Amino acid sequence: MGVITYDMEIPSSIPADKMFKAFVLDGDTIISKVLPHAITSVQTLEGDGGVGTVKLTTFGEGSMHKSVTHRIDGLDKENFTYSYTIIEGGALDVFETISYHIKIVASPDGGCIFKNRSIYQPKGDTQVSEEEIKTGKERASGVFKKVEAYLLANPDA
Repeated sequence: MGVITYDMEIPSSIPADKMFKAFVLDGDTIISKVLPHAITSVQTLEGDGGVGTVKLTTFGEGSMHKSVTHRIDGLDKENFTYSYTIIEGGALDVFETISYHIKIVASPDGGCIFKNRSIYQPKGDTQVSEEEIKTGKERASGVFKKVEAYLLANPDA
């Protein structure tokens, strides 16, 4: 099976700069706060938070995986883009690589559009079902919506 790529776009009423700050720059803190049962901790293993930084995310009880380690591949605070690659743990038992490319763009109504491209490179002839892809999309969308709900409930955050 070849590379699997999926794109997702989610509109939000939150301005692009505020969403980027919450989801990317302050994401380790905010995502752990809004999903405490899913993510128990995010620890920086090396780096200063910029490109090349390596982080370990530990998931809560009942999660599919215990943890993942990812490397930040790109971070552009002015253009609201962020990319990272899973380098250990998680689903890497069936995938060679998993990478994510996020872009948050301003929308004409003052909100934003969250754009995410996920790229999965399966190992060998590993087959991935449409249901697994759908589950991944729903999970990513759910995290974004939780951050959005947090920002709506805490406008000064």
